[in-house]
Amino acid sequence: MAKTAGRPLGKRHQEDVRAKIQASQIINRLMSAFDGTIELSQTQVNIGKTLLDKALPDLKAMELSGDVNVGFHEILLKARERSRD
Repeated sequence: MAKTAGRPLGKRHQEDVRAKIQASQIINRLMSAFDGTIELSQTQVNIGKTLLDKALPDLKAMELSGDVNVGFHEILLKARERSRD
């Protein structure tokens, strides 16, 4: 059997899946705090926010449209749904 150069097959896919799982865990933790299930300190919330900024694409460069009265809770719900895809 011939050896192939480069990374093993599926390595990039595994990294993508791992990143989605990590983002989902952060979102779930923040959602639990917003729902009142757990308590997080301000520092923990800030760290979660920073980690999400690294894990999810930057939306600043995108044009946003829709209801401007959507709260942060709804935004997190949508982010949770996207992370499950």
